[in-house]
Amino acid sequence: MANRQRIIDEFTRLASIASPSFHEGEIARYLTRRFQELGGEVFTDDAGTRIGAESGNLIVTFPAEGRDSEPLMLSVHMDMVEPAAGVKPVLNNGVFTSAGPTVLGADDKAGIVEIMEAIELLRERGIPRGPLEVVVTVCEEAGLLGAKNLDYSRLRSRRGLALDTTGIDLAIHRAPCADKLRFEITGRDSHAGIAPERGVSAIETAARAVTAMRLGRIDDETTANIGTIRGGQAINIVPRNVVLEGEVRSHDPAKLKSQGEHMIACFGQAAGEMSREIDGVMVRPEIRCEVISDYPVMHVPLESDMVALVRAAGEAIGHPLTVRAAGGGSDANIFNSHGIETLIVGTGMTHVHTEQESVRVTDMERVAEFLVEVMKRA
Repeated sequence: MANRQRIIDEFTRLASIASPSFHEGEIARYLTRRFQELGGEVFTDDAGTRIGAESGNLIVTFPAEGRDSEPLMLSVHMDMVEPAAGVKPVLNNGVFTSAGPTVLGADDKAGIVEIMEAIELLRERGIPRGPLEVVVTVCEEAGLLGAKNLDYSRLRSRRGLALDTTGIDLAIHRAPCADKLRFEITGRDSHAGIAPERGVSAIETAARAVTAMRLGRIDDETTANIGTIRGGQAINIVPRNVVLEGEVRSHDPAKLKSQGEHMIACFGQAAGEMSREIDGVMVRPEIRCEVISDYPVMHVPLESDMVALVRAAGEAIGHPLTVRAAGGGSDANIFNSHGIETLIVGTGMTHVHTEQESVRVTDMERVAEFLVEVMKRA
């Protein structure tokens, strides 16, 4: 069995370090020392310099021990969302929570602890394993920036697991691609009480566009959302400017493109509806659209060796895995786009990104034992 007290102690130390995105310096130094103690060779890449973070990504290599096989990558991220300052983990009845008012940071420190414990168990039990590469990224919570700027020349692995989703006994083999969208509308300002007919409202243009859009769950593969809107100067001025931001996600890149084009077309239609003649001149709201690719689609076939590997490992410890698709993106999307066939594995964390975030010690024990089986068989 996994060493429960060792897991408790390690998680307490890790979760006590506030590590919001871009401010991972302290935890990176701690992890460097701990992975070195576990026998790993630690390399820090230059991602931090390129994205303005305190640290780069950590790439930890462990040579093979008694097993000749292809290398396996295990991935986690070291950053956490806000509020993080002053985080204090509390253990009650086998469940870690935050003393508040902060998140706990089990996303993704539970995964880090589970990898460390699995390495300890393999060493203690004298179990042979192939070469191992542990990647600990920065700024995952800030748009997967660490993985997007990782030094992939340092990796040999063509297969891996990313420990970074809620739930237990779970593997994700499909995740959507996503685009970010930004719309800026420029109308014409005017006094709202004295001469409203001389203005062209950017906010009304936005309202017409959003009303015409297909949003929410478009189909079983696609979702769309307008998440923020900012604009206007005062209640007595017809608003000249407004900016809206949104996203599209889909498991089908063609549907992703089609939905984005539909949303852009809705703004064009709204601008036409809002056009009017003012002082003998036709005035039409100006629409500027920006589409930014956020992350690529992830699809590991159910018939793949990696899916077979995790299923066999789950069966071996008496906890068969559910393998399914998910609706969110992660570092695994980026790894797959670089030719590293990567599944996402549940770590037991729950209610992530909230002050109610928690993780059970027994779940961390189970995932550590699962990883032992994976590395035995990889």
